[in-house]
Amino acid sequence: MTAIFTTKIEAGGKWSAYVSKGKTISITAAGERANLACLLFHAQQPSERYNMPDTLKAQHTALLTAGHVLMSDQGKVLASITEDTVGWHDTLSGYTTRESIDAKYGVTSYQSKRNDWLRNAEQNFKVELFRHNLTSRDFTTPINFFSKIVCELDGTMRYEEQATAGRSLTLRTEMDLLVVLSNTPNPMDPGSQYPDTAVEIVITDAVPIGENDLCLNHCGENRRAFENTWNAYALMRGVN
Repeated sequence: MTAIFTTKIEAGGKWSAYVSKGKTISITAAGERANLACLLFHAQQPSERYNMPDTLKAQHTALLTAGHVLMSDQGKVLASITEDTVGWHDTLSGYTTRESIDAKYGVTSYQSKRNDWLRNAEQNFKVELFRHNLTSRDFTTPINFFSKIVCELDGTMRYEEQATAGRSLTLRTEMDLLVVLSNTPNPMDPGSQYPDTAVEIVITDAVPIGENDLCLNHCGENRRAFENTWNAYALMRGVN
């Protein structure tokens, strides 16, 4: 497929954009300890956004990988994971804050370090949400692509290192989306040094969904969510 857009998000960087339905977003990590925190919103109605509890309970899982979909809080499919060479993406650990980054890696600021200061997901998200007339009230639990968090039977969670250099995943957009990304450490990453891995984003046109689609057929709940999505768009055709 021919790329219609490419960008690189350096360590500590952020990015957001409106991406229409019917696109693929390929995400590739350049090195180890990658973690790309992601928020998704319906572009036209951002009060509808990625919902972690519904996504997990509908698909009977606590992780995301190929075949899984990212559901909204209205039972529709925002995006599908069509390809994945990582195997496990974190849905549970949340995002870093200024306080957590300072405590783990040392206090830095733009005034003292300029562009070398150590950024966190909370502040990155606030900046990008503000660009789109949203605020911190619109925060939800993000997806942390490339990170593996295991939940034990007693409810405790632990970070488990997995190889990320050169690994990638591909999202297919099923709705018009606002995508917000922050290339900042996973909150549970035990490493003592701030990660320095960049992430590449490549957006192309997606191939239409076929009846044998992996994500569509993953489980009955997925098919119903796709049908909800298709019905919603069918009702909007021809309005404008």
